[in-house]
Amino acid sequence: MSKPSSGTGVKSAEPEEQSAKIPIYLLPNLFTAGNLFCGFLALTKIVESDLGSGNYRDIKVALFLILLACIFDLLDGRVARMGGYESPFGREFDSLADIVSFGVAPAFLVHRIVLHDVFRNHPEIGWFIAAAYVICGAFRLARFNCIAAMAGTGGGRHFLGFPIPAAAGLVASLTLLLVHWNEKDFPKGNWRFALPVILVFLSAMMVSEVKYPTFKKIHWRTQRPFTKMVVIVLVVGLFVMLWKRLLPFAAPAGFTAYLLYGFVRPFISRRMQQRVEADDDDEEEAGSGPDASNDDGAGRA
Repeated sequence: MSKPSSGTGVKSAEPEEQSAKIPIYLLPNLFTAGNLFCGFLALTKIVESDLGSGNYRDIKVALFLILLACIFDLLDGRVARMGGYESPFGREFDSLADIVSFGVAPAFLVHRIVLHDVFRNHPEIGWFIAAAYVICGAFRLARFNCIAAMAGTGGGRHFLGFPIPAAAGLVASLTLLLVHWNEKDFPKGNWRFALPVILVFLSAMMVSEVKYPTFKKIHWRTQRPFTKMVVIVLVVGLFVMLWKRLLPFAAPAGFTAYLLYGFVRPFISRRMQQRVEADDDDEEEAGSGPDASNDDGAGRA
């Protein structure tokens, strides 16, 4: 009778020992924390905004914070892979941060500036549209976590469905463009009604099976041709100097191009795909998992 009790005691101690050995790396998780912090600040700015006065300053700050969260989300995975700091903790932490910054914040934003007024007599419709985006984003993240936990699915080169950071970036950048275009008449403009439609469309795209490149094959340490390097440096320098004027146009153009590329990709040649995706590996697509890198930025699997 004593053996089962002692055996149970040994088994109960195993999870504690395993949890104590979970690798937690400072630098990549610091970027993920920055992502989550930006998402929280964006939510506070949306709540504090006084749209009745026609002042969209807080909304624009929230939009910049969502886009900044996209940058943090991009960096945490790159840092983790370059330094060999990938871990299950990082993947889970990244998903939790993503659902706040790229799920709740954009949905609440669109509800605050559009859906609340459009469905004033039937607010439940606005709630449903915003909630559908959050739920689809959560499904998107959960699907990846399940696939990444399966054996033999690591090292994939494709996202299965539209990544949630890109979806949030598209919503935020398009809203920024509309506000920048005509801030005074934004509450009365008809273009703002496109945001709920885009939100519904992106909800479906996130849980779709359309494949998108992860761009994990881009080797930042590889020497590039001199001409390309000069062009890249000049473009980056120009953007840094004129970012306030260029960002409202460059950001939505980039996210829209990425969205459309998923539809065009099956119809272009393999060589063209390798050029666009900076992929020099000729291994067959079937050899990689369908959604095996962190589907929403970190790519730590």
